[in-house]
Amino acid sequence: MIYQKFIVALLHLEFIYMTTAFNVAYPVTPWKFKLSCLPPNTTYDFLFSAGILENGSSLNGHYEAVVEAKFNSCITYFSNLLSKTSCHCCFWNEQDKNCSIRADNAEGKTFVSTVNSSVIQQIGANWNIQCWMKGDLKLFICHMESFKNPSKNYDFKVHLLYILSEGLEDSPLVPEKGSFQIVECNCTVHGCCECHMPVPTAKLNYTLLVYLEIASGRVIFKSPLMSVQPINVVKPDPPLGLRMEITDNGDLKISWSSPTLVPFQLQYQVKYSENSTIQKKEVAETVFSPSLLVGSVLPGSSYVVQVRGKRLRGSGAWSDWSTPYIFTTQDVVYFPPKILTSVGSNVSFHCIYKNDNKIVSSKKIVWWMNLAEKIPQSQYSVIGDHVSKVMLPSVNATQPRGKFMYNAVYCCNQLECHHRYAELYVIDVNINISCETDGYLTKMTCRWSSNTVQSLVGSTLQLRYHRSSLYCSDSPSIHPNSEPKDCHLKRDGFYECIFQPIFLLSGYTMWIRINHSLGSLDSPPTCVIPDSVVKPLPPSSVKAEITVNVGLLKISWEKPVFPENNLQFQIRYGLSGKEVQWKMYEIYDAKSKSSSLAVSDLCSVYAAQVRCRRLDGLGYWSNWSHPGHTVVMDIKVPIRGPEFWRIISEDSPKKEKNVTLLWKPLMKHDSLCSVRRYVVKHHTSRNGTWSEDVGNHTKFSFLWTEQAHTVTILAFNSIGPSSVNSNLTFSWAMSKVNIVRSLSAYPLNSSCVILSWMLSPSGYNLMYFIIEWKNLNEDNEMKWIRIPSSVKKYYIHDHFIPIEKYQFGLYPVFMEGVGKPKIINSFTQDIIERHWNDAGLYVIVPVIISSSVLLLGTLLISHQRMKKLFWEDVPNPKNCSWAQGLNFQKRTDFL
Repeated sequence: MIYQKFIVALLHLEFIYMTTAFNVAYPVTPWKFKLSCLPPNTTYDFLFSAGILENGSSLNGHYEAVVEAKFNSCITYFSNLLSKTSCHCCFWNEQDKNCSIRADNAEGKTFVSTVNSSVIQQIGANWNIQCWMKGDLKLFICHMESFKNPSKNYDFKVHLLYILSEGLEDSPLVPEKGSFQIVECNCTVHGCCECHMPVPTAKLNYTLLVYLEIASGRVIFKSPLMSVQPINVVKPDPPLGLRMEITDNGDLKISWSSPTLVPFQLQYQVKYSENSTIQKKEVAETVFSPSLLVGSVLPGSSYVVQVRGKRLRGSGAWSDWSTPYIFTTQDVVYFPPKILTSVGSNVSFHCIYKNDNKIVSSKKIVWWMNLAEKIPQSQYSVIGDHVSKVMLPSVNATQPRGKFMYNAVYCCNQLECHHRYAELYVIDVNINISCETDGYLTKMTCRWSSNTVQSLVGSTLQLRYHRSSLYCSDSPSIHPNSEPKDCHLKRDGFYECIFQPIFLLSGYTMWIRINHSLGSLDSPPTCVIPDSVVKPLPPSSVKAEITVNVGLLKISWEKPVFPENNLQFQIRYGLSGKEVQWKMYEIYDAKSKSSSLAVSDLCSVYAAQVRCRRLDGLGYWSNWSHPGHTVVMDIKVPIRGPEFWRIISEDSPKKEKNVTLLWKPLMKHDSLCSVRRYVVKHHTSRNGTWSEDVGNHTKFSFLWTEQAHTVTILAFNSIGPSSVNSNLTFSWAMSKVNIVRSLSAYPLNSSCVILSWMLSPSGYNLMYFIIEWKNLNEDNEMKWIRIPSSVKKYYIHDHFIPIEKYQFGLYPVFMEGVGKPKIINSFTQDIIERHWNDAGLYVIVPVIISSSVLLLGTLLISHQRMKKLFWEDVPNPKNCSWAQGLNFQKRTDFL
């Protein structure tokens, strides 16, 4: 009996055991697989009696040793050359439910038993496992979830041990245990664990060897070894930006964006449902591009859609489903519902109109703008039975209407319009961008005004540019490979963008992009070459001076170091003060460093500034330089000496005449530019010529003792004496020459007197006249003025009092001496009387007019008061009942 049992056991063992090498690792798949482990101390006898052994292979050894072989806790032994494991755990999946369990016998040989997984599920510990590479390509994740465990103790501690190497897939040996790295997994009370292992991007194609160590109380399970290349189990992130829109043909388009950082193409699964009054359906489709056309849209419908992605070629895991996107259509469907465009564009709207659960024929649809202007029917188009289209050519900029920044476009069923409308935003995008390169040629600053762009809520403005290698094209265009530029809004309402460093000869094509949820608009592009928009540094060392002896304003400067192009210069100069009245002068000689200009006043302080720009006209004028100022100094000798007159006092007993010379201080434009002293030069026939220095005084006296005495007054400055001087000869003989026949003084008003005279013929050379006047009632000094000899009438401007007495004198001055004067001591009498008569008339007429106005006003006021006094108590007959119907304009006689 014992012998028969032994034979049967040997026969069964032929189907139970087979020898295998340990280093065959379980390949990890992108989908879920299962890990099952037998509890400790499960013997071969239990497996045999349960009938779960299917096949095996014969081996050398004794039956007793085989029967007593137990599947103890999974213990792994590592060496440099060989790795062997005694395991209770195995992997299986829904397609292959057989589970291969490895064990060692007493002789150290390895046996493999193939067991049906349903038996192990009943008596062992079981987990669902899925491993994948996260979509950001940085983390390898293994997720474990416990199921069908006889023991409900979920107090597990799980560790993941791994090694990542480039050459493991070709090596026949398993690495030593010490070379594995350990990651502690995060477990929950519900029996779920998740292990995260970082993977460098450069090692995504390496081989990853992994096994799990699961501890529950004193029991420790170790999974068989798993192998995988991380790049083959990538689980992408869910698609982004899921949206639905209606195309121009009335189809519903589902679109989305691929997740970032995916180094391969994806395929997508789309599932959506449609709920409308006409139909209900659910659809799932697989597509290879990030969009899907669903079909004709229906008004009053609701759509729900989700998308997920997976690697197109090769293995990989499906991503999670995206967040559900819900899209609902109204009874009137506009597509697009909103349009953002620029001035001058042609735009089109489409619509489907539903009324009383019926779709209106497209031939019955009319279009209105803002419900105020019917769009001409010539702009309509019929797109199918139910889709109507309207085209708006060359649209103008939208004018704000209160808080509405758009035009409302209505699709109507003949005379009936639904309250829903499409929105049209039209913006003028003609934005002028001006750029300027600094004088050091290190940076370029570009500016553009935000005020030129109509404000649109939710929009942002961005400058974009593309730099070509050399110069600009004849017609700049928007380049697909452009870069954004940071710009900052300044207080003056301009945005400012700085390019630094710059390439002087490169062409920078730039434009302003208006970004909005409805789309983006670009301004017309402009191309700028930094070298052509240079604003040079201002000239330096600017000096201004009035040249000595020449009398010109000389301005000098130093040319800036950059740019090296030929430059033109512009000078502005003017009299220095708070508000300088500038005069401009341009110089086109690139080599010039100074310029001399004629000015009218050589004795004033002038301010001068210089700026420059390229001679070829490109670029900008530089800023004005720091001003240079002239210093007032003597330029030439005085142009002329002072005009002077005399006062003569006679001492009869001594027969001497004392002459006092009077002159006015010389003005700057005559002295050029100062007077240091005056010199009186005398000449007589007896004593000859001599000079007397009187300093800065304007009065000088001397004795006149000879028949003729000639004096000249010279003005001296730092350069020398005046070049032109006046002479005055005192002659006893000429003082008796009388050529003035009459002299009259006519007062015009209190500030002006007309002096006129008549002359007798004379053979002397008359040079000029001297007019004297003085108030005889006051002790004021005598006043005088020099006038030309050709004048016969002169207006004296001074303060005159008609009732005062004035003395007027006219002195003819000859080359030979001063002639006899004509002196009067009052105004001409007939003129005075006429003046007083005119003055009386001027007083009486205004008095009469004022009295008349006052009398008329008094009469009007009296009339109103009398009327109110007499008629206050008289009732209005029209308000009396007995007077109704009577004509008060008709006379009535009472007997």
